[in-house]
Amino acid sequence: MDIKRLSALSNNYIFVLHNPTDHTAAVVDPAEATPVLRCLDELEARLVAIFNTHHHCDHIGANNILVKKFPNLCVYGGIEDRGRIPHQQVFLKEGDRVKFANRVGEIIFVPGHTRAHIAYYFCPESAENTGELFCGDTLFSGGCGRLFEGNPAQMVSSLDKLRNLPDKTRVWCAHEYTLKNLQFAVKVDPDNEVLKKRFDQVKKMRQEQQATVPFLLGEEKKTNPFLRWDSVSLQSIVGVKEPEQVFGKIRAMKNNFLG
Repeated sequence: MDIKRLSALSNNYIFVLHNPTDHTAAVVDPAEATPVLRCLDELEARLVAIFNTHHHCDHIGANNILVKKFPNLCVYGGIEDRGRIPHQQVFLKEGDRVKFANRVGEIIFVPGHTRAHIAYYFCPESAENTGELFCGDTLFSGGCGRLFEGNPAQMVSSLDKLRNLPDKTRVWCAHEYTLKNLQFAVKVDPDNEVLKKRFDQVKKMRQEQQATVPFLLGEEKKTNPFLRWDSVSLQSIVGVKEPEQVFGKIRAMKNNFLG
């Protein structure tokens, strides 16, 4: 299973999963049709599946066009998103599995950003492979999604599920937000030397117009304040200790951060 990262809208990423053996493809969160169709033409591949993480328009924007172009493809999404994802045929819940190419994707229920959000974790085939996590707007590089339909307790539970995946998991989030996320992170976690080094690396990458997605989950655990609610230094900075309260304080600070 090859993965192609496509840019869309102002800062979205779309991911095309390609099986070169039988020339089929699946797409994760197609915001726009044009880059997907162009990629499929270049690959000479037929689209067989859409994997949606949630119902927001910048994740389902191309569903209608792609279903018309490929009438036999299957549209997947969370069971709680019934009626909100165009042409959805498969309604997934925690622990369900999807298959594409030679990989099996486990469904992780991650409410918080929305009440119905799911993530797809394609497990490694062997010890030599990495797992591939498609987490939509739940976890970002250096950040996490806003709480539109959920609460801090739900988001902490969801992020904890992702935090417990193997360190070498590659994370494919749906937006290029890393630089601004880390600008906030170094403000709220100023003594984190690993974070400072990563911030410098990301500044250089973005100056050179390099994408920061995918990223390794192990590095994220050390640098993302939204995964570090049990950090004593962060607890001291925000003045609370309970995970949901620590997360809630940091999320509120980020909501008001201007950069």
